[in-house]
Amino acid sequence: MSETEFHRIKRLPTYVFAEVNAMKARARAAGEDIIDLGMGNPDQPPPKHITDKLVEAVQNPRTHRYSQSRGIPGLRKAISAYYKRRFDVDIDPETEAIVTIGSKEGLANLAQAITSPGDVILVPNPSYPIHPFGFMLAGAALRHIPVVDGLDNFVRDLERAIRHSVPKPTALIVSFPANPTTQTVTLDFYRPIVELCLQHGIYILSDIAYAEIYFDGNPPPSVLQIPEARDITVEFNSLSKTYNMPGWRVGFGVGSKKLIGALAKFKSYVDYGAFTPIQVAATAALNGPQDCVVEIRKLYKNRRDVLIEGLAAAGWDVPAPAASMFVWAQIPERYRDLGSLEFAKLLMREAKVAVSPGIGFGEYGDGHVRFALVENSQRIRQACRNIKAFLQGAPAGQPVQVKAG
Repeated sequence: MSETEFHRIKRLPTYVFAEVNAMKARARAAGEDIIDLGMGNPDQPPPKHITDKLVEAVQNPRTHRYSQSRGIPGLRKAISAYYKRRFDVDIDPETEAIVTIGSKEGLANLAQAITSPGDVILVPNPSYPIHPFGFMLAGAALRHIPVVDGLDNFVRDLERAIRHSVPKPTALIVSFPANPTTQTVTLDFYRPIVELCLQHGIYILSDIAYAEIYFDGNPPPSVLQIPEARDITVEFNSLSKTYNMPGWRVGFGVGSKKLIGALAKFKSYVDYGAFTPIQVAATAALNGPQDCVVEIRKLYKNRRDVLIEGLAAAGWDVPAPAASMFVWAQIPERYRDLGSLEFAKLLMREAKVAVSPGIGFGEYGDGHVRFALVENSQRIRQACRNIKAFLQGAPAGQPVQVKAG
């Protein structure tokens, strides 16, 4: 029996990252030193006061019982306090906040909770895979809004998508700072989007997982800072990148009572919530000293600068992102016809550097690759030296020969 016999699985495209990961595994098994800048998987541990709180909570026998699918009250209060402190937005911890098992789970379960077969969902392209595919798995039809060339025409393209969608779109997904493109926006960017969605009865689902990883002194905004957005918006965040807690799987959603209520009801049937000690430690993260976040931000900024300067020295000019833990790089012109998957494989084979092919984030990403800033500065410098040797080793003007594999 083939997996293609299953309706939902059949709708998912081939996971291109798996091909790159398999190639990386084979190379490492053969003893090759691959510098992995592919997956956005933080390499540093969480701050000590957070892990100390986890250990303390684990010692309490009562914390090993079932938790609450909506999240423990203390963490929901901490989420509310964070939104007040960071965005000056009041969140009711009882009706407007929910704890999720990472933001990915929250998005996927909300999609299941609010989507009917055939609903139209508006999704930027390229985007983080769960944004479109969470809804595709729920039976939705996707309408893509291209963003690879910038956001100047986003509202125009959104209006066009609304006008030509049948049935009328159910929801719009936005995510800034963006993964993979690293694009950032101001609060004014959201205003006409909120007006359009209110006018047409469209929900807004915002993902701000990188809201605390910014470098230019301008903290990314929340769409909930626009009061009119409150009734139609759910915004998801995660502690994964802000506090180096990716494997802990803890995030949250805030916003519309109607949507939070729908997600809470759905989750009550499918999970018992994150392990209570993890939620207790997450509460300590949000309520505790935030100097650790400043240090994490500095770490990524330094790695970003090392990578951008190293790529420039290699002859590969890439813009420096204003936020996120990624660098989004257009493939050098000489290799562009290969497409991002073949170029990523070539880069691994010849430069021993693993990156994420842009096609994995949507068709409009195929001219790019994504670097994740998840190796230390010395390793990033080595990656840039390897890339420089690779780029300068191929005589200019000659066609690129791609080996099988």
